[in-house]
Amino acid sequence: MATDLDIARAARLLPIQEIAARAGIPETALEPYGRHKAKVGLDFVAEQERMSAPRGALVLVTGISPTAAGEGKTTTTIGLGDALNSLGRKAMIALREPSLGPCFGVKGGATGGGRAQVAPMEEINLHFTGDFHAITSANNLLAAMLDNHLYWGNELGLDARRISWRRALDMNDRALRSINAALGGVPNGFPREDGFDITVASEVMAVFCLSKDLAELQQRLGRIIVGQTRDGRNVTAHDLKADGAMAALLRDALAPNLVQTLEGSPALVHGGPFANIAHGCNSVIATRLALRLADVVVTEAGFGADLGAEKFLDIKCRSAGLAPSACVVVATARALKMHGGVAKSALGAEDVAAVTRGAANLRRHVQNMQKFGLPVVVALNRFTSDTDAEIAAVQAAVRPLGVEAILCTHWADGAAGAADLARAVQALIAGGTASFEPLYNDHMSLQGKIETVAREIYHAASVSVPPPVAARLRRFEEQGFGHVPVCIAKTQYSFSADPALMGAPEGHVLPLREVRLSAGAGFVVAICGEIMTMPGLPRRPAAEGIGLDAEGRIEGLF
Repeated sequence: MATDLDIARAARLLPIQEIAARAGIPETALEPYGRHKAKVGLDFVAEQERMSAPRGALVLVTGISPTAAGEGKTTTTIGLGDALNSLGRKAMIALREPSLGPCFGVKGGATGGGRAQVAPMEEINLHFTGDFHAITSANNLLAAMLDNHLYWGNELGLDARRISWRRALDMNDRALRSINAALGGVPNGFPREDGFDITVASEVMAVFCLSKDLAELQQRLGRIIVGQTRDGRNVTAHDLKADGAMAALLRDALAPNLVQTLEGSPALVHGGPFANIAHGCNSVIATRLALRLADVVVTEAGFGADLGAEKFLDIKCRSAGLAPSACVVVATARALKMHGGVAKSALGAEDVAAVTRGAANLRRHVQNMQKFGLPVVVALNRFTSDTDAEIAAVQAAVRPLGVEAILCTHWADGAAGAADLARAVQALIAGGTASFEPLYNDHMSLQGKIETVAREIYHAASVSVPPPVAARLRRFEEQGFGHVPVCIAKTQYSFSADPALMGAPEGHVLPLREVRLSAGAGFVVAICGEIMTMPGLPRRPAAEGIGLDAEGRIEGLF
């Protein structure tokens, strides 16, 4: 059986200039990175912002709580975009860039699969255009300037016990979660506890993805808080005079990346925060550009709808002034069987009862999206082992919600396999029933916002907030940050903070462990349960199977 990499290599890609022309981007606006990928110049982006209003309908693709069986959210986003173009709509796709951590860990790449991929697959999944390297460098420049400031006299009076800025690396490495820095004596500075986050969890990544232009990028970078003085005053990147150099490192990276699907649809792939520990959405600048060039823009948000979609709607849409027209929730019968209690090894056998039990997870996600005022359709990815009875059970499970579950085969059939889904999405857009509203308003307290998400999205009975964490939230409000949204970091595998609690649990307690103020990004991160902002590699990382063949080509990437 052909792998995703085999299929991607067999495809005949068009020169990126032809893809740009399909999108309405002139060749003069391109900064090519080889034949098949390019950055779209910021001058062109700015001209579009000045000269045209958004014309496209925005479609959000999200999914059920992820399982080891796979769901296919990115694959569906790509297949839907291809299908819309095949039906005569001018569609563009807006995706996140892959992180090296999952590529070499357990999840693999993030370019779709089968006939529904963006390409060149190897290049996008690995170094691409260097955006993540630039973000990592900007993050670590700030860390270096902070420690250098301490070394040369600490004019700002930073309290070394209250430094919150951490270093970053785009790789899963649990050994770097907590470290001691500046060891080795006086020449190396003042020893202190430090640690690394994966680059996608860095506030620089969030700032990068939420900024509309270079000026806003530098302003947001300058607002990043690195620590406090002994009397509790915040010290920022601007105070350290680091924001200008950080913006310089990120200048070229901020231009959106243009690539193509295997069927020739234009796709902007830009930015890449994780949705379990960050806000999980591609860049605002890419989304806004696509909305000015296309009739329909299909974008995705990471992990399940309780994480990526909630943050897309409560953080990204609030910040960028976006209003989606429709929502697609992706599911598979196999994954629903796992939510219904079936082990991965037993998924090949028909089990309608397990599908029906597991469909509670799908219904919960659908109902959550409806709470935001969005019309919803379910994309049901078909596997060869799925039976007609299992498919019928999924369709029956969502019908009482007024929602269709559309059978999709775009992995195998490309655009043709998502044509019915594309027609359903077009009907939702044409129906004009979307009345998008965020889940909570700006004036609610920070703890109230966390409790609202926990109650309305996770169906938790309450949130456990230790007194020091509650005091820290009040302190943020006293400092003028009470109006910002919250970004809840928790396991992606469950509505609860317990990854083993599958299906649609309710009445659980959400344990709030820590809160961090991301003043540059403009939100407060609420860390729950055992979630880590620097993941580790699994017992058998995917990296063990990746290498080069006799001709120097990459093999084993998926």
